[in-house]
Amino acid sequence: MRRLRLIRICLIGLLSFMAIWVTSTAINAQNNAPSFVPPTQLHLTYPPLQHTTTSDRLFFIGTAPKDGKVSINGKLISTSPAGHFAPSLPLSFGENNFKIEHFNPAGDRQAQINVKVLRESRIPLPPQTVGFIADSLFPNVDIARQPNERICFEAIATPKSQLTVKVGNQEIAMLPRRRNVQLPANSAVLTGKNDANEESPSGYFRGCTTFESPAQLGKPQYEMRLGDRVIKQQAKGKVEILSPKNIQVAEVVAIAADARTGASTDFSRITPLPQGTKAQVTGKQGNWLRLDYGGWVRDSLTKFVDMELSPKSIVRSIDTKRVINSQTNSIWTEIKIPLEVAVPISINQSDRLFTLTLHNVTAQTDTISIDPNSIINKIDWEQTEPNKVVCQISLKPKQQWGYKVRYQDTNLIVSLKHPPQLPVNPSLQGTKILIDAGHGSKEDLGSRGPTGYPEKDVTLITSKLLEQELQARGAKVVMTRSDDSDVLLEPRVNMINQEEPTLSISIHYNALPDDGDAINTSGMGAFWYNPQAQDFAEFINTYLTQNLNRRNYGVYWNNLALVRPTTAPSVLLELGFMINPVEFEWIIDPQQQKLLAKTLADGITAWILNAAK
Repeated sequence: MRRLRLIRICLIGLLSFMAIWVTSTAINAQNNAPSFVPPTQLHLTYPPLQHTTTSDRLFFIGTAPKDGKVSINGKLISTSPAGHFAPSLPLSFGENNFKIEHFNPAGDRQAQINVKVLRESRIPLPPQTVGFIADSLFPNVDIARQPNERICFEAIATPKSQLTVKVGNQEIAMLPRRRNVQLPANSAVLTGKNDANEESPSGYFRGCTTFESPAQLGKPQYEMRLGDRVIKQQAKGKVEILSPKNIQVAEVVAIAADARTGASTDFSRITPLPQGTKAQVTGKQGNWLRLDYGGWVRDSLTKFVDMELSPKSIVRSIDTKRVINSQTNSIWTEIKIPLEVAVPISINQSDRLFTLTLHNVTAQTDTISIDPNSIINKIDWEQTEPNKVVCQISLKPKQQWGYKVRYQDTNLIVSLKHPPQLPVNPSLQGTKILIDAGHGSKEDLGSRGPTGYPEKDVTLITSKLLEQELQARGAKVVMTRSDDSDVLLEPRVNMINQEEPTLSISIHYNALPDDGDAINTSGMGAFWYNPQAQDFAEFINTYLTQNLNRRNYGVYWNNLALVRPTTAPSVLLELGFMINPVEFEWIIDPQQQKLLAKTLADGITAWILNAAK
């Protein structure tokens, strides 16, 4: 779970390799967080001595005594006043060798570090001999599709060959793909290189068809002809065409099943399905199931149940009531929708509007009851499609503070959180703020600065200073960690859901993918996922950058584990770039850390007092 945090985390996690020179640590007594003692010799934090990448360039992050000079492959590079460096250098395909040297003021070489970087292609290349790339043969896992649903078979093989694939009683000709457009990674948004590129390697083949009748078609048999050579190879996965007469129904057995737009975690998340949800299975791919409303879920989160017909329901009355969670003292409006079966749902948020979509239902709604003590103005519904009802819930508050969804038997319960109850005097009494100090322990260092100082230490310092500032303003503060503990992502997320705070804030410091510009990229950024958190993310990022005179890196919608919880507006803040040679000095300055915590607390207070009106 820890590595699911961000595509960014996968990339900056590379920065946590062992330092090249041994360093020592001291203890900051006030915050009980380690402070890094800078190395006294040439030190390289990133990349490791042997590194593989698909990037066309790579930054080298490190430090050296400030009174000397540093060169890479004989060319002097710029360093900060403190001796830090982070140049980006171009890479050729294949092996790249770099020699990093440090010279004292007299010109004598004091230290040398050798680095070997292997640059590989971003896309699979066709075989250099006659044959197939085995993993390219579709499908590489078992799949199931509907009758007459279009299926495309793909392969990477020797260029200029002739390919066919036999599936069941069909033989399908496979043609070379004329265009092979490569989409950038999601992380490309963070480096300003978010462009699709057309790469045209030969050897990519595709052929599409449909199958009318239900059948077990087995593994596709690929055949390639090149001159007199004939090579055959089977795909790893089998093909099944489902029977509309033998309906399979899946029920969600997990507390919530992450639904996606496709059959892998590479596809986008859509509204999770609450425990008990039932839907017909219309497709399979490996360990993923496609449900009749369009979402894909892992089969491990479901079980098959016996039903003669596809699960559908009538929707009639809707009622609401105001409730208090005695464990968290938070106040909620509960919406109850009785159903015949727990159907799939989708949720969207916008200004003062909470939109609930019920799939596989038909409306017979005549009566809706709204508790006058609720936060709901009105509820409108519409049968937008034969099996889809959309409920638009208009809210009284201008800010949405959180929501929860569950099935109680076959009753759908949607809970909407009320604004915090604040005292007359301007303070944070009556609020609960959850602070997550990013990373932690010897295993999860996060990003690292030029000296090797890890992100996990400075996030703890900042978080504990912020805790003190918020408590002084009357807030109750919950910390996911208060020391150098190893706290995985799942317990952090669970804590947000259990505590139901007014706000959840995850504290981090930034890094970049290999092709980023570590010297010229700096500033603060904020990340949100649920629309209820957007306003706070934008406000606090602007507040910090303006009041601290820092560069604004931007506000991003991003699918991060710590911003996905719905029980509170949840944001992740990147408060500067560890890898930037100059900004790093600001990040580790104790006085600036205190000023940052105070300014952050001021911004949180200002936003809550305004949003809760």
